[in-house]
Amino acid sequence: MICRGTVSQVTDSQTGTSSRARIATAKRQRLMASAARVVHRQGAERTTIADIARDADVPVGNVYYYFKSKDELVAAALIEHTRALYELTAVLERRPDPRDRLKGLVRTWAGESETAARYGCPTGTLAVELDKRAEGGLDVEAGKVIRLLLDWVEAQFRALGRPDPAGDAITLVSTYQGMSLLANALRDPAVMTGEAARLTAWLDSLEP
Repeated sequence: MICRGTVSQVTDSQTGTSSRARIATAKRQRLMASAARVVHRQGAERTTIADIARDADVPVGNVYYYFKSKDELVAAALIEHTRALYELTAVLERRPDPRDRLKGLVRTWAGESETAARYGCPTGTLAVELDKRAEGGLDVEAGKVIRLLLDWVEAQFRALGRPDPAGDAITLVSTYQGMSLLANALRDPAVMTGEAARLTAWLDSLEP
C-alpha cells in the first residue's frame, strides 16, 4: 500500500521532471532558432557560440549541454531551415490549386525582400559558404534542404500537368536563388519584388 505522502512525493517528482524537460526542450529550440538567425546574418565562419548564446539569451556555458560544437549549431540551423520549409509548404498545401501554391511561394519570397537584400537566401548563402570547407559534410546537408524545396516545387508542376516538371522546378528555384544573390549584392530589395512579379506572370502563362 502507498500512503498519501508517498503518492504526493512521486507526483511532485514527476511534475518537476516534466517541467525541467519542457524547459530544456524550449531552451534547445531557442538555441536552434537563434543559430539559424545568427548564421544567416553573419555566416557560419564569423558566428561564434557566444553570438548564438547571446541571441538566445542562454548562458554560454549552458550551450554545451545541448550542442557540443559550433558545427552542431550550424547543423541545427539547417534543421531549422528544414522545419520552416515544411511549415511553409504545409500552409501552401491548403490551397487546392497547385499553380496558386507556387504563386504563394513566390509571394512569400517577395515578402522577404528586405531580409534577402541584406543577407541573401538563408539556405543558399549557407550552402555556398559550407561548400568552400575542406571537410565536414555540412555542405551536403545544406544541399538536402534545397533538394526538399526542389522536390516540392516539382510536385506542384507535375500536378499542373507540365511536360517537364523537374525542369520547371529548376527554373523557379534557380531564379529565386539568383534574385536573392543579386538583391544581396546590390543591397536592393526591388530586385526581389521585380523578379517575383516576373515569376508570377510566368506561372500564370504556363499551359499544362
